[in-house]
This record gives sequence, C-alpha cells and structure tokens, in this order.
Amino acid sequence: MDRPRIGFIGLGTMGGAMCGHLLARGFEVSVWARSRERAASALRSGGAWADSPAALASSVDVVTLCVSNDAAVGDVVFGPAGIATAPALAGKVLIDHSTIHPVTTRDWAARLRADTGMGWVDAPVSGGPGGAARGELIAMAGGGAADFDKARPGMEAYAKRITLMGPVGSGQATKACNQLIIGAEICAIAEALKLAGNFGMNAAALADALKGGWADSPVLQDHGRRMAAADYSDPADASMMAKDVAIAADMGRRTGTAMPVTDLVDSLYRRAIDEGHLDAGQIAPMRLGEKTS
Repeated sequence: MDRPRIGFIGLGTMGGAMCGHLLARGFEVSVWARSRERAASALRSGGAWADSPAALASSVDVVTLCVSNDAAVGDVVFGPAGIATAPALAGKVLIDHSTIHPVTTRDWAARLRADTGMGWVDAPVSGGPGGAARGELIAMAGGGAADFDKARPGMEAYAKRITLMGPVGSGQATKACNQLIIGAEICAIAEALKLAGNFGMNAAALADALKGGWADSPVLQDHGRRMAAADYSDPADASMMAKDVAIAADMGRRTGTAMPVTDLVDSLYRRAIDEGHLDAGQIAPMRLGEKTS
C-alpha cells in the first residue's frame, strides 16, 4: 500500500502539524475532532471532514490517533460511534501516536483485532512541537510486521526515523524508556544549575561550557537553557510528563525491574505538581522549593 487513505484524530499542537505534513505530501486525509473549529487548518489544507470516528474509519485505510491519554484513546476507539463500531475494518490499521500504558495498549489491540480484524501499531513519538513542525519526529513502534508496513508510508511524512521495536506495546514501552531518561536528565540538570548558582558561578553558561562533552544532550541545550533563564513557557503542563514517568515506574514494578532513579524522578514530578508548579511543564522539577503566589 504505497499511498493509503489516512484518517487523523487529535489535531492539537503535535497532531495538527503531523496532519499538515500528510496533506502537504499529497495524502488523501480525513479528519475528526470534537469541534470542527479544531480541524479548521486541516480542512483549509484539503482535508475532508468525518462526522464521527466510526465514519472516519469507514472511509480510510489507516486511522491515526494523537490524543492526550489512555481515557481519550479508549473513548475514540471503543466509545459510542468509536472506531471499533465501524463496519468492514478487517485489514485496516490503527496507528496510535499517543503516549499511553503499554499493557493497556496490548489489551486494546487484542480486543480490536478480535472484534473487528483491525490491526494496531503503537507508535509514540519524540521530538516535541519543534520536531513535529519540521517533520523530524522520532517514532518508536510496536506491532506486527504486516501492520507496520501498512502504517509506515504515512508516518514517513512527519518522522525522520521509525523503528519497529517488537510486538504491540513495544512502542509504548520504548517511549516509557525515553521519558524516564529525559526526566532523570531534567532533574539532574536542575540540581546542577542550582549548585552552580549557589556556588556563585555563572549558571547560565553551563550549557555552553558542557557543549560537545559527554554531559551534553539536546535536553541540556534546550531545557537546560530554559531552566537557567526561568523560561517556563512549555505548552504542555507538568501533568503530561508526570503521567509518562508514572507509566515507566509502573512498568518497572510489573516487570520486576528495580528502578530507583525512575521512582525518585516520579516522586519529584508529583511533588512539583503538589507544590503548585503545574504550569512549569516538563521542566517543573527546576521550581521545587519555590513559593507560589
């Protein structure tokens, strides 16, 4: 399937940009959102409106999701007028770019296959809004080889690298690894910046000083600079990262994997939210101990 018809649900900052790349590449795209206004940009760019997730699934070969959490995925797929209620789904594929629990993903994929014959590829992404805007996301996928082959052509419109990590759920588990690494880096960078400031150093120069060395990373160069500048303009609130790290910690418990660093990072994000720093986004641990107005 070189040019599948694609349906897209989830037209926020990330999903809207991803859908835009599909349309720019000439894919036939149908969209659904809870309000038609949310889909305005896609419709202006040539997308077709579907009246429900079920109607969308009926008209395309591949359905792509990029929504906020487990509950949102479950509602769109299995809720009233959801994807699973559409007729003749056998042979079609659902791609889920949301970040949800790997075990939930496996359960829902098995249910969708058993009820409808539709395949499921979990393919959460990394790269943030900037990567989505540039069409340079990193996608980590889980699913069967045949389903992955059907899903890949569309994903190549907005992802510069797509890696099949194993069976369904493996993409979500890889994203959990991604998020636990980022979360640990953010917490370490926060401590380093505070140490530098308390010692009287130029903390704002830390990212420049370490650039190119072993401690360097995109997290340091992007988030580290924002943390040093007290720039908390992240479009997503801290609950999104807290959710992701909590998934990683839960996976550690379920698999019998000792994850003391992840457990600590999990507690720090929860503490940051408890202290009132929800609006600080992914770098909320930098504000631990600060008073809120």
